[in-house]
Amino acid sequence: MKKLTTLLFITVALLFSCKNETETTEITKIMNNENPLLENWDTTFGVPPFDKIKSEDYLPAIREAIKIHNSEIEKIISNPEAPTFKNTIEALAISGDLLSRVSNTFSAVEAANTNDVLKEAKKKISPELTVHRDEVNLNPILFKRVKQVYDNRENLTLSEEENFLLEKTYKNYVRAGVNLEGEKKERLMEINKRLSELSTAFGENLLNETNNFEIHTTNKEDLGDLSEALVASAASEAKKRGYDSGWSFTLSRPSINPFLQSSPNRELREKLFQGYAMRGNNNNENDNKAIIIEMTTLRLERANLLGYKSHADYILANNMAEKPEAVYTLMNQLWTPALNMAKKDRNSLAEIMKSEGIEESFRGSDWRYYVAKIRKQRYNFNEDETRPYFEVNSVREGAFLLAKELFGLTFTPLKDAPKWHKDQQVFEVKEADGTHVGVIYMDFFTRESKRGGAWMNELIGQSNYDGFVTPIVTNNFNFPPPTEGTPSLLSFTEAQTMFHEFGHALHGLLSHVKYPNLAGTNVPRDFVEFPSQVMENWMSEPRVLALYAKHYKTGEVIPEEMIKKMNEANDFNEGFRTVEYMAAAYLDMDWHSITEPTKKDVNSFERDAMSKIDLINEILPRYRSTYYNHIFASGYSAGYYSYMWSEVLDADTFAEFKKTGDIFNKELAKRYREMLASGGTKSGVDLYKDFIGRDPEITPLLKKKGFSN
Repeated sequence: MKKLTTLLFITVALLFSCKNETETTEITKIMNNENPLLENWDTTFGVPPFDKIKSEDYLPAIREAIKIHNSEIEKIISNPEAPTFKNTIEALAISGDLLSRVSNTFSAVEAANTNDVLKEAKKKISPELTVHRDEVNLNPILFKRVKQVYDNRENLTLSEEENFLLEKTYKNYVRAGVNLEGEKKERLMEINKRLSELSTAFGENLLNETNNFEIHTTNKEDLGDLSEALVASAASEAKKRGYDSGWSFTLSRPSINPFLQSSPNRELREKLFQGYAMRGNNNNENDNKAIIIEMTTLRLERANLLGYKSHADYILANNMAEKPEAVYTLMNQLWTPALNMAKKDRNSLAEIMKSEGIEESFRGSDWRYYVAKIRKQRYNFNEDETRPYFEVNSVREGAFLLAKELFGLTFTPLKDAPKWHKDQQVFEVKEADGTHVGVIYMDFFTRESKRGGAWMNELIGQSNYDGFVTPIVTNNFNFPPPTEGTPSLLSFTEAQTMFHEFGHALHGLLSHVKYPNLAGTNVPRDFVEFPSQVMENWMSEPRVLALYAKHYKTGEVIPEEMIKKMNEANDFNEGFRTVEYMAAAYLDMDWHSITEPTKKDVNSFERDAMSKIDLINEILPRYRSTYYNHIFASGYSAGYYSYMWSEVLDADTFAEFKKTGDIFNKELAKRYREMLASGGTKSGVDLYKDFIGRDPEITPLLKKKGFSN
């Protein structure tokens, strides 16, 4: 009743403060309990009621959830009792539940199925959420209570998880800047709000640039040996874009990569390649260069305010790496052998091109085309021959069967579950004995309303402080959609991506902790990619491929000879893959290790950073600055290296499974699951040591990449 009274008071107050008719209507709907996001989610396992939610519901729901969270915080602050773990630390940990649910749902939908209403809502709500977080994290009265509990921690009888939560809560307040005062605190809040606005603008610009570009051809010879399914997809794209005939290719990965591999038209390849490489760098309304300069300058200023010499120092203090020097040390161990391998491969590719009578310089847009040729000539391998064995639903089933072999999990379709898009598939996850574990949404296909890449979202995090709360997670991809008569057929790399993101999903699903802010993927940035990357090791093992890699027409299991050719062919070009990734990781670290605002323009800064590591002209960083969504519109700033850091862990882990002689070793799988179940209740270092029994070793990764004898 008290909560209802508070809500009524807030709502009436909001009505009086409304600036226009639209806001009044929004608040009236809240009073009439018409916003489904604010009602009890009376759905299967408490999934969001997507069938009832309208795009217009998110903004007022988040604003109302902020008000409710504020009332919860006020209750903690005004508690007349002395601060205790329960009335302060635990109360903080469980506060904001509605806000988390509503904002998580909004973030997931806006990323995967956006529209003009959601874009506008994001512009408005992102800075408002940032201000709200600052008001909580920089509240001196609240911190005083937290500090009193922290200072008395030696006299408390706490569980290991409770003690970790106490330490994390205290340190997070300090890292947030709660000890700043006056103008410095005000400036910090201004910076945080502005960074939120810039991040949103960066992502929107990138989506516009990606969607706006295309190449169209009516010459079938330009398609080369593109598979029948991909030809049909390109024809469908052309019709969607208003052409009566021909084929259109876009900057989405399922479109651009096959074209670069297959098309003999060198100039069209270059045009598409440059379209991708110049996103956000065209001096138009979607240009991201000014945003980058402002963001890196503000991040440095914020780090200095908080007592760090650079943004990288600030970020890494909370990660396994701890310092920028540790990141550079790891990367430097791999860079030279990777670059030497890439140069050797470049020379081989250039020789083939020259043998075809092309005397011009070898270009980046030639790389994938001639890699495909070498794979055919040297290994008798054509990637399109393997696509029929990687039909999207079969690959999904392969991921599910792997989870069954390792952990005993089963996946049951929830056909009546509400969805945010008709293409989504929803499954209940259960233990072998039928015990409920959680729910996973899977959204496979590329579309203009979805941002690029692949990712996992947590709609509702697992917790167990007041009864078991079902984890609800999503996996999102940009795979080629099915066409009339042809299902979605994946490349090996795309299939690998599904297993990768499924590893993130398992991290969220198998969590079993008390507090939501320690659950699942709430771990250090350079640990979070480990449970995802390790899944990639299994997916190409013959024993696992036999479970799912079956021809979509005949049901034939992928032949052993094809597996052998595929793995050998995919090992070729490892130098390129590693260099492309590491160049982006170096670029990220260089942007965020600056200790003075750069006086260079973005292109000069990037050029100098790549020159410093002797990057060859034929390879671009996987993400150039102006379309580096990971670090300027997501949470990976000074953290893109984490894929490599985690790769050390995943290679080390799979080597341990191999040593046992059984890649499904039950005892090792049990220990691995216990680590996933621990969520973020320990440091990344301790989580790994508890699992493997020692520090990680880099040798298995060097061997895996072919960088050691």
